[in-house]
Amino acid sequence: MTEHQPTRHPFFEETLETKPIFQGRMISLQVDTVRLPDGRTATREIVKHPGAVAILALQGDKMLVVEQFRKPLDKVQVEIPAGKLEPGEDPLEAAARELEEETGFRASKLTLLQSFSTSPGFAEEIVHLYYADQLEQGDVHLDEEEFLTCEAITLEQAWQYIRKGRICDAKTLLAVYAWELKVKTGSLPG
Repeated sequence: MTEHQPTRHPFFEETLETKPIFQGRMISLQVDTVRLPDGRTATREIVKHPGAVAILALQGDKMLVVEQFRKPLDKVQVEIPAGKLEPGEDPLEAAARELEEETGFRASKLTLLQSFSTSPGFAEEIVHLYYADQLEQGDVHLDEEEFLTCEAITLEQAWQYIRKGRICDAKTLLAVYAWELKVKTGSLPG
């Protein structure tokens, strides 16, 4: 009896070669040569990232956000608390760590809402979005190169920030939509 081999999707691209281009503290870049479904070859530029966590943290009828400068956009942004996963780190533990480090609050319970890819056309980063609404005071522990402020905003303020471009990142937009769904229906997505 032969083992059943899983069928590959007809669009699958087999990697023929990987060339490392750059290795940084947070990301690396590689160029893969792939075989296309029609037999030709092509190259794919891929950003490798260890993944991240983000937290929709509600304190009563307000959401905790942080304001910080984002160099790739060259402007200050308002975002939900978030951070990079350390190698081998459990996303749930990372979410608890990042929430307290950036906001000074601890969550008695964190619930995974969704894991999503940020830019699947060129990056492998997966963000794990958690929800917390039972918060207690902890201690802020910002990273050495981290400068930010924390505030609690209403849902209407969040929409104003979106309209003004102060909130424009996918994780925070997704969190605001999930929060609005919770307000309107009493439950979160998922």
